Amino acid sequence: MIQITDTTVLNENEIHLEFIRASGPGGQNVNKVSSAVQLRFDATGSPAINDATYERLKKIAGHRMTTEGVLIIKAIRFRSQEQNRQDALNRLVLMIRRAMEKPKHRRPTKPSAASRQRRLAAKRQRGEIKRRRKKIGGSEEET
Repeated sequence: MIQITDTTVLNENEIHLEFIRASGPGGQNVNKVSSAVQLRFDATGSPAINDATYERLKKIAGHRMTTEGVLIIKAIRFRSQEQNRQDALNRLVLMIRRAMEKPKHRRPTKPSAASRQRRLAAKRQRGEIKRRRKKIGGSEEET
């Protein structure tokens, strides 16, 4: 069992881990050992994920989620297979936790009358500074 929150738990059977060869540092060892981890989690079939959480998870995951709703996380940060496995699980848990947070409802606001006046006054002042930089009698050409 993988603890997501106090009330939400994922069954380990829902997660499929595949060990693949990683590119990058490791010398000759990189050609022999499958240290990278590819984690697959079927979010549509998981009882721990409701519809609203699934929609938020789909946005968070982006290209890492397939059209069938399978989340794929590839961990290649470490040279050790066990560290990569733990990294992939941690990233999955963090992603699901973020998806479970309900977004704050945005209350639309308008700028106050005083702030509009300050903004317009600043624009007028800036325009005045630029106007003063111009040459007096600006139509004469220099020789």
